[in-house]
Amino acid sequence: MADDNLNWAMPVMRAGYAGRALVYLIVSGVSLFTIWQGGEAKGTSDALATIERSPFGMIALVVVALGLFAYMIWRLIDAWFDLEQHGTDAKGLFARAGQAVTGLIHGALGGLPLLLLFGSTDSGEGSKTAFYLSKLLSWPMGAIVIGLAAALTMGAGVYYLHKAWSQSYREALQANHFTLHWNRLLQIGVAAQGASVLIIGFLIGLTAWRHDPDAAGGLDKAFGWLAQQAYGQLLVTAMCIGLLLFALFMAVNAAYRIVPRLKDPDMMSLAQELKQKAESR
Repeated sequence: MADDNLNWAMPVMRAGYAGRALVYLIVSGVSLFTIWQGGEAKGTSDALATIERSPFGMIALVVVALGLFAYMIWRLIDAWFDLEQHGTDAKGLFARAGQAVTGLIHGALGGLPLLLLFGSTDSGEGSKTAFYLSKLLSWPMGAIVIGLAAALTMGAGVYYLHKAWSQSYREALQANHFTLHWNRLLQIGVAAQGASVLIIGFLIGLTAWRHDPDAAGGLDKAFGWLAQQAYGQLLVTAMCIGLLLFALFMAVNAAYRIVPRLKDPDMMSLAQELKQKAESR
């Protein structure tokens, strides 16, 4: 049964997922346009900086910031009230802690567009990451800490890839015409996100292994690493298209995500609809 006292959380959830969708739309869209123009794919900071220079750049950056802050608030609310019913056992508490951490990370990302609007933009995403990593590497156990961060990040990438392979995300999406007939695009988007996070985690691991703070970074470094491989430009283009589909996946979550504790009892998930169709054959 839906908890009517918490229905106010639904608009926050929708705004949060819409914000994430907009970020990936900007990064993948700007990168694909740059590649088409003969340039290189952009990381988050560079893509947002490109948007800032557009006629409606200020409005777009403010919307991105608000969306990411909304996602942070949503994840904190989700974890505190256990809206996805993970429970209070060790596994459930771990999942809820992960939700809270994810929310805080996206809240920090929400500061990027505000820095572009009101702060200094002298140092890019990669140089800032290298600066902080070099500081961390100077600590007595800094390489171990970075190695653990790499393992956690790669674990998140594997989680997304498993989510795409098993299509477990269908349990959290409403069954309707779009989700039934366009599921393959959503699956590719989730897989692309998994691959990008896995590469980012791998590069963080290289930082710990080589004591090289310049090895790690965000999507900018992931795109750069892919570009150095065989058929690199093709791989980068494919990744950008995949992340564009992940933006679609986020938008679909904004519109059709099922929150277990707030779910209408008569609402059917995509997984349930497909199971019923299979059983009726």
